[in-house]
Amino acid sequence: MSSLLILPGDGIGPEVMVEVRRVIEWFIRNKDLKLDITEDLVGGAAYDKHGTPLHEETLNKALEVDAVLLGAVGGPKYDDLDFQLKPERALLKLRKELDLFANIRPAQCFDALASFSSLKRDIVSGLDIVIVRELTSGIYFGEPRGIKKSETNERVGINTQRYTESEIKRVAISAFELAKKRNRKVCSMEKANVMESGVLWREVVSEVHSNYKDIELSHMYADNGAMQLVRDPKQFDVIVTDNLFGDILSDCAAMLTGSLGMLPSASLGNQMKNGKPRAMYEPVHGSAPDITGQSKANPIACILSFSMALRYSYSQLENANLLEKCIEKVLAKGYRTPDLMMGGSGELVSTSSMTDKIIGELEDSQK
Repeated sequence: MSSLLILPGDGIGPEVMVEVRRVIEWFIRNKDLKLDITEDLVGGAAYDKHGTPLHEETLNKALEVDAVLLGAVGGPKYDDLDFQLKPERALLKLRKELDLFANIRPAQCFDALASFSSLKRDIVSGLDIVIVRELTSGIYFGEPRGIKKSETNERVGINTQRYTESEIKRVAISAFELAKKRNRKVCSMEKANVMESGVLWREVVSEVHSNYKDIELSHMYADNGAMQLVRDPKQFDVIVTDNLFGDILSDCAAMLTGSLGMLPSASLGNQMKNGKPRAMYEPVHGSAPDITGQSKANPIACILSFSMALRYSYSQLENANLLEKCIEKVLAKGYRTPDLMMGGSGELVSTSSMTDKIIGELEDSQK
């Protein structure tokens, strides 16, 4: 039996996770999905109980399961905590301890929501790209770092961009393997024109490509990549890039789709003994404390994160496709949570009602 650790977290995290559990339970009842589910605290909720955003027992559970599904962490209540105690540190520690080096961020624009994008409909309608971001190295983790005094007693902020050959190689392999299941195109983005780490990045990705000759590889400077994402995003299939550029480019791509409430993500690591990658899945949206407890949260990003788990951790491709098609049908019928309302168009529904509609489509698929 496969296993899943659910970490609802803070803000709207627990609200959307309740809805995901309803969807999971439907698949367990109707699609013979065998899943051993446990639940625990993370982020601010963990700090409130344990005095730390990630308890050691929770981390041990995460190391033992096939996949982790996380809601959201953080909130203004925790803004004044010491840096190491902030809820967001739990995310970084999970990624580091599980060695989740490849962040998979799909940017898919459902036809029913194409008008929500800030770009013209014909540019984004039918968009389906994936950004693979290296997650555990680069400037966010490089040493030395910190704020120090210079010889002239001036404060200096220091961060170090650092990549090893093996770190680049493994995320490149993830991108090429993903492209094999898609449209067989990879675009690698860096700044090889001004950064030595970018030169090494381009060299290593090209070397890895020698084992994937059936995949088309192109290289692009990351600043040009940002421009191309808003000029002609459908030219891309899989984009692979480093931690800093991936952070920026994936948020840029996210808004092409019109709403962060629609976007899932997966963070994948090395294969475990069972042949599956270590994995954590989470929606891109934050904890949204401004709408917590008001039944306004869009559960779709978290439900789509579970769909990614079906695809990558549980090898349930048919069930993943079914779930995504049912979500598309619900949106096509005009059902909208508040974040998806534009000019009053569509029928406004609550968090739980949106899940009702999705489960209704799943039920109809059985007939």
